[in-house]
Amino acid sequence: MSSLKALAPAKLNLSLQVFRPDSSGLHPIRGLTLSIGRCDILTMESSGSDDLDIHGADLPEGQDNLVWKAVTELRRSLPTEHPKVRFDLRKRIPVAAGLAGGSSDAAAALVLYAHLVGFDRSGLDALALEVGADVGFCLRGGFRWIGGYGEQLEERLDVGEGFVLVVAVPPFPISTPRVYAAWDGLGEPRGPAYGGAYLPPAIRPHGPLANDLYPAAAAIAPELDDWRSELAHRWDRPVLMTGSGPSLFSFFSDQAEAEEALLLVPAEARSAFVAEPISHGVRLVNDGNQV
Repeated sequence: MSSLKALAPAKLNLSLQVFRPDSSGLHPIRGLTLSIGRCDILTMESSGSDDLDIHGADLPEGQDNLVWKAVTELRRSLPTEHPKVRFDLRKRIPVAAGLAGGSSDAAAALVLYAHLVGFDRSGLDALALEVGADVGFCLRGGFRWIGGYGEQLEERLDVGEGFVLVVAVPPFPISTPRVYAAWDGLGEPRGPAYGGAYLPPAIRPHGPLANDLYPAAAAIAPELDDWRSELAHRWDRPVLMTGSGPSLFSFFSDQAEAEEALLLVPAEARSAFVAEPISHGVRLVNDGNQV
């Protein structure tokens, strides 16, 4: 088998409503979610043993990695012998940044291995649920509302054109479990809402946008609010947080405006990039072309 390659897009939570924990102890959510054209690259080829090489991030390469968790779930559904493979993962999505990079890599592994063994891609949705709550969205992607714990996907919406985003990752981590615990302790606050002309036309009907986890994240890491305020000042527009943070983002009318805004991101940022909205999730590619 020649090598197969997949692009694994990052995910932004444009808006996130959080509800108090249910009987499972988890917090149900409702969110407006968007795939963006910042992608990890996962390549797979046949091998005498299972291997994973990771470039661009210090991550576990063994069975703790979501890539192997995804492959293990798929192998359990196969009636035949499981071929061994070698993965090469090029990380371009910042880790621990609220951008679902690990979940998207897992979705890419499902797509690649399913292609190898002839497993119907329509059957991957159920397997994605076993791997992680975000994996199903990363598999299908696009612009859509999600619910449950992130695993319930509504119909894809038309994201339109006429905007790009700039994403900036502050230089400090924020623990997702701590953010949810702080949200409970703060009395389930609602995040600040932004709407109107600030939003691109395709997004406006779904606004205003708000992230309920922002007050809790800012309580844990007060420097987050400093970063948000500074970016809002430099960019002259509201700035939102995706997921439980710390990544911050805003909308710009075109690539040129976004590139100018990128130059204004403080040098201390762990990462910063311009990204276009995309209407899909993981895609197989061959020499740059979709398979």
